[in-house]
Amino acid sequence: MSQELFRPVIGLSCGDLNGIGLEIIIKSLSDNRILDVCTPIIYANSKCLNFYRKSIHDNNFQFSIIREDGKLNYKQANLINCWEDEVAIHPGQLEPEAGKYAFLSLQAAVNDLKSDRIQGLVTAPIHKMTIQSDQFHYSGHTPYLRDCFEASDVVMMMVAENMRVAVVTEHIPISEVAVHITSEAILSKLRIMHSSLQRDFNINKPKIAVLGLNPHAGDEGLIGNEEEKIILPTIKEAKQKGILAFGPYSADAFFARGSYQQFDAVLAMYHDQGLIPFKSLAGGEGVNFTAGLPVVRTSPDHGTAFDIAGKGIAKHESFLTALYSCVDLIRERKIFDENHANPMQKRSSRVLANLEDERVTEE
Repeated sequence: MSQELFRPVIGLSCGDLNGIGLEIIIKSLSDNRILDVCTPIIYANSKCLNFYRKSIHDNNFQFSIIREDGKLNYKQANLINCWEDEVAIHPGQLEPEAGKYAFLSLQAAVNDLKSDRIQGLVTAPIHKMTIQSDQFHYSGHTPYLRDCFEASDVVMMMVAENMRVAVVTEHIPISEVAVHITSEAILSKLRIMHSSLQRDFNINKPKIAVLGLNPHAGDEGLIGNEEEKIILPTIKEAKQKGILAFGPYSADAFFARGSYQQFDAVLAMYHDQGLIPFKSLAGGEGVNFTAGLPVVRTSPDHGTAFDIAGKGIAKHESFLTALYSCVDLIRERKIFDENHANPMQKRSSRVLANLEDERVTEE
């Protein structure tokens, strides 16, 4: 395993300046042991970083500013100053100015991700309203990154040690969910999940559970017919394409009975159907992973937490887990790609080796 693979360079976008993003970044990087597995680059501003560092007692956080020569300090966290403006920070306040700098941070990190300056990205929480502008008109990180990397589709997958939950629809009103539940949408998500589970999580034959849209998965058509008309036929089609998909299952009983433990991942139809049980069961250390991108991006499974921002009490475990997960995913993907780079050549080598063994046996 190469040194680059062992300790990749990971970019950290700062999120909304008035939220807990910089605070949980500082806390996550205060333990220098993180430097044993990666080299972090924070995309923000030194004054903003120091503003939050002062609010955190007993932290051991140190950082180096990357100068024009671009050299990294592998013994500390690194910082790229994405702006030189004097920014007034008001923790907990909903302000377009805070969203403006969140976008500058994200944009700079994505540019470096495209140019391979960094190998992965961990995004701190943005506020979906304050970040809106002519350059950012998305419902969150996931669709923005999809367009940045020109992916036809991506999947928002929530990951924890005990489960993986993805969704067909993300941040849309409940009143519009049913319109977006189509065979094409479900099959696209299943394909991405199947590929990601193999490449990113080293699961050879992943089993995916598919939830129904309606209560009790429609009760044989008594409570809606999306299950019989759309979801079940799509599951059958997925199986014909080599995807081990099962269902549709009633969401409440599925999680209450622990059925999710029998599968490698779960595909929910809409945001709350999947994320409420996930966050309840993940124990505060869940990670949001964007499957389907050509790069690795993770984030914590929570928002800006304006109510506690700037008080030094925000918990950083989810962000730290997201950082470690980013490193793990990069490693798994690299190993998978290397193992599948030239399967014919490897197969030929095995055949030759077997022939050589047979020749030696005969002699």
